[in-house]
Amino acid sequence: MEALMEKRQSKVVVSLTNRKNERKDWTVKKETALETKDLHVYYGSNLALKNISMPIYKNQVTAFIGPSGCGKSTYLRSLNRMNDEIQGCRVEGSIFYKEFNINQADVNVFEIRKNIGMVFQRPNPFAKSIFDNVAFGPKQHGEKNKKVLQEIVEKSLRKAALWDEVKDRLNKSALALSGGQQQRLCIARAIAMEPDVLLLDEPASALDPISTSKIEELIMELKKDYTVVIVTHNMQQAARISDYTAFFYMGDLIEYGETRNIFTNPQQKQTEDYVSGNFG
Repeated sequence: MEALMEKRQSKVVVSLTNRKNERKDWTVKKETALETKDLHVYYGSNLALKNISMPIYKNQVTAFIGPSGCGKSTYLRSLNRMNDEIQGCRVEGSIFYKEFNINQADVNVFEIRKNIGMVFQRPNPFAKSIFDNVAFGPKQHGEKNKKVLQEIVEKSLRKAALWDEVKDRLNKSALALSGGQQQRLCIARAIAMEPDVLLLDEPASALDPISTSKIEELIMELKKDYTVVIVTHNMQQAARISDYTAFFYMGDLIEYGETRNIFTNPQQKQTEDYVSGNFG
């Protein structure tokens, strides 16, 4: 990344607006993996996200919750510049990764996405073998050594808790796997790039309860090595697996904090209504 990129401040300030339009500031001294400051996202003339300033803490699981259309997936996609691919989408403000503002025109977005990987709502394996799915990214970035690729594939599949289920059929089509296995394969494919951060957009929403449980167990294990950010509509899931939770509503960040506080002692009435099921 360019040395001239803007460095962020060493202290993280989280700013929220409560229901009385009073501004609250918390200064937190923790290591951040990502941070946004004064982030606005537009789809054409429509303002989808309004002035979002929030840290994502390193080696923690952060959950984004809120009703459909509230902006949580838009915010998630902003973190690795995936909104760049949406025609008419404009992102203003700062997105800090490793102390640099990556929301600038001269940033290599492909390098950013290598370090900030993403897994989508529905499993999307390539029509290739299991091996070639996992090896795809490293190959695209120039890795040709067969032994190295084999090591990457095994390591990634092990981290995704899939190796024991597929080690004897790596040359079989990934499309023959179950939905839950395909989603773990997609996680392995992201891991193969050795990212710092994994962005998961409702990764279990299309899966059965058993597969969902495996994904949740995997996420809790992955945070030992990665920072994990997950969008979910499942309140119980957010409460079970996340360390921090952010509640979005109509493009605003209503409340952000440690998950246990969000679910047991929320500071905003809207948050309390949402997590208790009285929202709407």
